[in-house]
Amino acid sequence: MFFFFFKFDPYIAIIGDIKNSKNIEERGKFQNKLNKILNEINEIYSDSISSNFTITLGDEFQGLLHSGEHVMNIIQYIKKESYPIKIRFGIGIGAITTDINSAISIGADGPGYYKARDSIEQLKVLEKKNESTYGDIQIKIDGDNNLQELSLNSILKLMYCIEKDWTKKQREVVNYVLFEKKNQTETAHYFNVTQSNIQQILSKTHFYAYKDAFDSVNKILSEVKYDNKL
Repeated sequence: MFFFFFKFDPYIAIIGDIKNSKNIEERGKFQNKLNKILNEINEIYSDSISSNFTITLGDEFQGLLHSGEHVMNIIQYIKKESYPIKIRFGIGIGAITTDINSAISIGADGPGYYKARDSIEQLKVLEKKNESTYGDIQIKIDGDNNLQELSLNSILKLMYCIEKDWTKKQREVVNYVLFEKKNQTETAHYFNVTQSNIQQILSKTHFYAYKDAFDSVNKILSEVKYDNKL
């Protein structure tokens, strides 16, 4: 069992920040696509969401969860649907001290969002330093949870090291297996290739190590729940 220590009712704030957004061709078209992706997230994971994922700036969006069990699914779905556009994600676990609008994630404030923002800023600093293992997801947790925060960020960095060099085809196969939960034979049939070809892709992408880490983060964050949710 992985324990968190809170003296407050915890929420999970997620801020997404699009990398190099000014260089995106047809930015308006991508923003419309992103809005569609977020609407899909809001529908699929509505049972975990306190405030719907919303575009807040031209290159940012955010959402608020009262349960952490689907955090990685949400982030992976956004990454999958946005590819090849790259996004950094800041996760903040903390209290929300203002009223929460369930329809849009605008106006709410508190340590949860402060921590998510700090995570985004730290990722930007590490990127500027050109640190090869900076990752694309950072988590910060309010309260006496330093060891938990360190453990989660270590896993997320290792996941990034596995993922960052995947080809487009490899990503498609990995995400299909992750989200559709199909075996190698079923996956091969879907992509019209041989089972051995899928086996090779999953081996080269270190899929099973990645999935173990993916599931571990979800399991750990599932311990974060605010039972008096909206």
